[in-house]
Amino acid sequence: MTSAAPAAQRVYDRIRQQILDGTLAGGTLLSEVEVAARLGVSRTPVHEAFRKLEAEDLLELAPRRGAIVVPVRPGEAADVLEIRHALEVSAARRLAHADPAVREAFRAAAAELLAEQDRIAAAGDLAAFAAADADFHRAIVTASGNLIADRVYASLADRQQRMTIGAVGARTDRLPVLADEHRQLAGLVVDAEVAAFETLLARHFLTTHQSVLGQAGTQPIFAVREDA
Repeated sequence: MTSAAPAAQRVYDRIRQQILDGTLAGGTLLSEVEVAARLGVSRTPVHEAFRKLEAEDLLELAPRRGAIVVPVRPGEAADVLEIRHALEVSAARRLAHADPAVREAFRAAAAELLAEQDRIAAAGDLAAFAAADADFHRAIVTASGNLIADRVYASLADRQQRMTIGAVGARTDRLPVLADEHRQLAGLVVDAEVAAFETLLARHFLTTHQSVLGQAGTQPIFAVREDA
């Protein structure tokens, strides 16, 4: 008898990707029967996949109904941005005191990431840009050499990608602007301009995610330091 595990993994991968790329928006109700029929599997692997996605806080099980896609809540968005800001500024500060060769290695890595972002932005591919956005910001933390910070930052990737897609929405004309801001941020890291990096990063986060932050009625704690 064939195990349901491979089928459950296939369902998990498909639904997870659709949540992350915005195909399945927050609040969407998913039926086990409908998903099973659509993906050509029985309900058992679908249920297993739903349970796994629930553990990752991507789905909320609804008894006798299926599961609901968990939206990125406004308050959660502020929390994520606070953590990201703290980790990236700390990484920039650490890089400023590192051997210049370390910053040069980051410059080369960032150049490749930014070239890819330019290509994606020109194509207007929001889902791909959101993934590239996450790669760029994590690259700053990774370059610092703080392995614990890097693992923490990596754990935010799913929320980060969903937040970017939700923030940009249909305004794909904003993608080149975001790519240009990333280029400025990379330059400040390479030049060891930590204070300027901190200010620009705050502005970058606040302007990009202002719509969802406004819904929460609160701002991340770093917002008060933007003009310091």
